[in-house]
Amino acid sequence: MHGTIETTLEVECRPLAELASIASDWRGLTARALEPNVFYEPAFALAAEPVFGRDVGATLVWSRGAARRLLGLFPARTERYRYGLPWPIVVGWTNPYAPLGVPLVDRDAAEPVLGAWLEHVASHQPRVLLPMFPQRGDLACAFDAALARRGGASVTFAVHERALLAPAGDRADYIERALPRKKLKELGRQLRRLGDDGPVTWDMARDPAAISAGLTDFLALEEAGWKGRAGTAAARNPSLRAFLEAAVLALADDGKAEIIRLIFASRAIAALIVLRSGDTAWCWKIAYDEEHARASPGVQLMLEATRALLAEPSLARVDSCAAPDHPMIDHIWRERLPLADRLVRPGPHGQTAFALTRALEAARTSTIAAAKHARDLLRR
Repeated sequence: MHGTIETTLEVECRPLAELASIASDWRGLTARALEPNVFYEPAFALAAEPVFGRDVGATLVWSRGAARRLLGLFPARTERYRYGLPWPIVVGWTNPYAPLGVPLVDRDAAEPVLGAWLEHVASHQPRVLLPMFPQRGDLACAFDAALARRGGASVTFAVHERALLAPAGDRADYIERALPRKKLKELGRQLRRLGDDGPVTWDMARDPAAISAGLTDFLALEEAGWKGRAGTAAARNPSLRAFLEAAVLALADDGKAEIIRLIFASRAIAALIVLRSGDTAWCWKIAYDEEHARASPGVQLMLEATRALLAEPSLARVDSCAAPDHPMIDHIWRERLPLADRLVRPGPHGQTAFALTRALEAARTSTIAAAKHARDLLRR
């Protein structure tokens, strides 16, 4: 059955910058994706391309025939000197603003589409790395099945987990079960004390005009904080700011973005950008006013956002997009999203080259981990 289906599929590669011409087909695929990835949606990816994706292409899998339909989208770039020597490898597209490497695959043809993609990369560049790829779930299972059917293999690097909001049972008292009563009482006291100095309100912007104002607040808060001092705030970089505004506003036009704000005395002191696709949301970016640190505005905002997100039964999960072992969100959200960089041998051949690539990637991963550890020690 799978073989018959795969012979009806067509595979092609195009530069990411040229995919605006198939935006309608692309949006249709996002609605049918086995697992959603807002960072691979056209609204986000096309806005990110000038900043993070000028050398990125996409492998597209189409059905053949009169009712031609896009069934798979795999953005990636070829890194020719990833290991400091000429050893090219195809690496799935992620960037500092897109921390997820889940390809878009039609849920009704997942294994055949993945098999067609594996067949394609095996014949063109048989060294593939999929960064920030899910360790569990429907896509991981379909990928494992397609890879096994082709006689391929894979190995994982940089295995980690990040906070996820995905309660399996009753959501009503999730926060009360997650945080100690003493901590919740203290946070409530801090919010009341803030209210003694001026009115405190919450605002959730969803329509494009309100989101535009929310983005202005977010950018100002980010620039006034540690990112501004470090010179990495988006407002300091015209290209980065243009990308962020274009991506969020384009998603807002599709009803896939919102900005939640904590307002004190008519001024935002914390802002959170939430992105959506299908039954999943991403708490993408947060910023807060450090002058009000005694009121814990970032924590207060995440608690309010958690309550709002839990109240939506159509949301199955919310990805924190946070670093592993995050000191704040890990104590509020108790579920975890397991991810890893997955090095793939797409077929039965090339075992020697795969073993060499595995050794090179292991050395690279170890070097990066050691550098991060040394950096953390210096910061302490």
